[in-house]
Amino acid sequence: MRHPNALLVLLGILPSCLAAQTSGSGGKVVSFTTTLDNVKTVFATVPPVATLRPGDILDTHTLDCFAGALKKPGDTLSMVKMDNPLSGPFYIESAEPGDTLMVKFLDLTIDGDQGVGAYSPGFGALSTSNYTPMLNSDLPERIWYYPIDHTTNTATFKAADSNFSTRIPLHPFMGCVGDAPADGEARSSIVPAEFGGNMDSPEASAGNTLYLPVSVKGALLYLGDGHAAMGDGEVAGSAIEVPMHVRVQVDVIKGKKIAWPRFENDEHLMATGIYRPLEDAARIAYTELVKWVHDDYGLSEMDTYELLSKVAEVRVSELVDPNYVVIAKINKKYLPAKKAR
Repeated sequence: MRHPNALLVLLGILPSCLAAQTSGSGGKVVSFTTTLDNVKTVFATVPPVATLRPGDILDTHTLDCFAGALKKPGDTLSMVKMDNPLSGPFYIESAEPGDTLMVKFLDLTIDGDQGVGAYSPGFGALSTSNYTPMLNSDLPERIWYYPIDHTTNTATFKAADSNFSTRIPLHPFMGCVGDAPADGEARSSIVPAEFGGNMDSPEASAGNTLYLPVSVKGALLYLGDGHAAMGDGEVAGSAIEVPMHVRVQVDVIKGKKIAWPRFENDEHLMATGIYRPLEDAARIAYTELVKWVHDDYGLSEMDTYELLSKVAEVRVSELVDPNYVVIAKINKKYLPAKKAR
């Protein structure tokens, strides 16, 4: 049977790129078709492309960070016309400043048979930049292509200067996921900050839930920059960049205010610190983790501080963007029962 929204599409009331159906969870599955014509390159307060209610599932796909411009040997970075194109924004009903937006990653599927990696002069952790200027010249531009084998769940790295190759296990995740910043700011899709953004965190993967601070009415959720796999720090400036088919479920925690993004799964609490220099990013992450454990599990801040000193784990997710990203985590097996609310 044709969905009732089909009539609205025909009448021009709903865009043809948007459709909805009922999900098994009681919410709706809202499908949105991402194209070069409707992507954004900033996290900002702009008109939404679709509206979701708490409990709804968003089904969409994202372009790779090069907007599909790099396809074959001989292509150059001069062909790339935008960085990290974003799907969205998606308006979340009932979300208001001071709330927390929940984004549960249900399924992330690589939408193609090839990924791309590239070194761009002046980018990367071992390059000069505006933050660390040097007199030496930049390394030359390089592009690598990664065949993806969906049967073995691997991508193949092929060396550019020798016959060496090796397989890399796939771990699909979203490099960019965030909502609109506060105070009317528009932040580049290259930037990670307190609203999330270009965090390049492998924690943004299926089975995990992301918590984002809500700074504007409707939150305005953005997604993009799919990664098939990435090493800690993304040191040369790119992951295995891929388009992605994305299914996430959204919800809103009313009256729960957080300062920085957080991740959670069945085993771990994971707090995010995003800033420069690296030690400040780490301090933010650990401070947020102390507060989280204290608020939700009842341990004093000093006891939590001591416990983290013995059992915490840490990941440096991002070393190349305008801000660095550190994830501090604790296994829930070390925590008391969660406080009743």
